[in-house]
Amino acid sequence: MNVTRRSALGLGAVVGATALGVGATTQASASTPATAAQACSKIKSAYDRETTKAAGTWASFITVTGEAAPAVAARADEVVEAYSVNKIAVATAVLDKVDRGLLTLDQRVDVTADIVSHDGDGIFGYDGAYPSSVTLGHVLANLLTVSDNTAVRLCGLVVPAAELNEILRAKGFVHTQVKPVANPNRFYLGKTTARETHTMLQRLVDGTLLSATSSAHMLKVLRSLTSFTDGIRLNMSSAERVRVATKAGWFADGRNEAGIVFDTAGKAAITFALFASGQFAGDATANKDNYSATHPALRARQVIGRTLLDSVPPVSTPSARTFSVPQYHPSNGG
Repeated sequence: MNVTRRSALGLGAVVGATALGVGATTQASASTPATAAQACSKIKSAYDRETTKAAGTWASFITVTGEAAPAVAARADEVVEAYSVNKIAVATAVLDKVDRGLLTLDQRVDVTADIVSHDGDGIFGYDGAYPSSVTLGHVLANLLTVSDNTAVRLCGLVVPAAELNEILRAKGFVHTQVKPVANPNRFYLGKTTARETHTMLQRLVDGTLLSATSSAHMLKVLRSLTSFTDGIRLNMSSAERVRVATKAGWFADGRNEAGIVFDTAGKAAITFALFASGQFAGDATANKDNYSATHPALRARQVIGRTLLDSVPPVSTPSARTFSVPQYHPSNGG
């Protein structure tokens, strides 16, 4: 190999840039697919490789805007445990009532000691001061970002389980349903299919699920930097993470995540729904209680997520709705 002084300097610049964390973006942009069809091919290759490596059973549906055929359709119509991914469905039911004038985001709900979940997810369980009250907007923010399970119960106060399921069925989601219990205001998060969750997300961006105001509100919350970062968004910069609306869900052997990747103009480019369960690669005992970024299913989603972002076609779909890109403004207090 003949290395000239000029090429050696160029190589050094690349190494230096990579060390500073900027090389990955340059490399990714150079390999961005030119068309939606090419993006689908790239995504499918990464999905097949990473899910095989992670093992487990995957039910998934991934599409690229502008391409009729899905990039991935694996057990897409199989009814699966949704876990906290169904918090999108819960929020949809609440916002549907907001759209109909039956609720408002600024109305308050009571947080009593008996309604607080102490499972370790979210923030209400760490308050230690009950009773208190919060706005419904605060409830939804915690439901969709830190996945607070007390927030689920608070939503049940304003949309009981039977009504929630009725709202979802009326919108065409016959499999995406919560599981009622004896208390009409309580429920388990229930089931869905990869295709139905995917459809819900696509209808959220095309304006047929909720009003324009409610759609923009939910997508803004789901793209918050506070939202889940251990999976799809792990290997992304802050500016890249706010281009991904995502909701994860986990319990028992389930490791799920669904969301939307936006282009830099704020148009939905890729929609994904990934539901994984069963026996994953590696030590079964270690995997059992591991819900963090080191679990095999999450490691797979991290690579898939980076691939999704790097596969966003360079040309936006003209007819797609545009949502303003969230801006992150860190503060040092004051």
